[in-house]
Amino acid sequence: MTTALATALAGPASALTGFGTGFGFIVAIGPQNAWVLRQGVRREHIGLVIAICALSDLILIATGTGSIGALAGAAPWALEALRWGGVAYLLAFALSSFRSALRPGALGETTARPAASVAATTLGLTWLNPHVYLDTVLMLGTVTNNFGPTRWWAAAGACATSIVWFTGLGLGARALSGPLSSPRTWRAVDVVVGCVMVGVAARLALGA
Repeated sequence: MTTALATALAGPASALTGFGTGFGFIVAIGPQNAWVLRQGVRREHIGLVIAICALSDLILIATGTGSIGALAGAAPWALEALRWGGVAYLLAFALSSFRSALRPGALGETTARPAASVAATTLGLTWLNPHVYLDTVLMLGTVTNNFGPTRWWAAAGACATSIVWFTGLGLGARALSGPLSSPRTWRAVDVVVGCVMVGVAARLALGA
């Protein structure tokens, strides 16, 4: 009976551990989180942004949990190519953010960007960032695989982390968009986003 109870509790316990571990990887401010925050403040297709970020994480976590060995073998050349592609993309995005911050007239625009444009940017910031593969696929995938037969419970917990985090971050920023909707705040958000992109690009270029 004791063994049966321990077996029954092993799955939920693994899920809770995966949930906590997921936060350790996802909470750090990076290009994806900065973008979600920006879109929340601007109230631009934030539901779409949340859905893309969360679904992408679910795919990446499942991939890492299901095939960590094969991915680890392919990682050296794949991550090197992604690294320099990510550097170029992040620097270009940073330049766009700084230009937006320097155009006072653009800050007062009420017309949102097209959904397709927002979706493309969200996908780019998610899938062109090598840290996503290192953290979510390789490292988090290794952690979930350490749970053996309950590894998918741990993966489910990590997936729940992504859903909770992106939903809270995006909707929280949207809820605060009223008091934060002044042109000065939008300018500050664009500057912060640009600085985050430059910082991540520098880390990638230096191999950090």
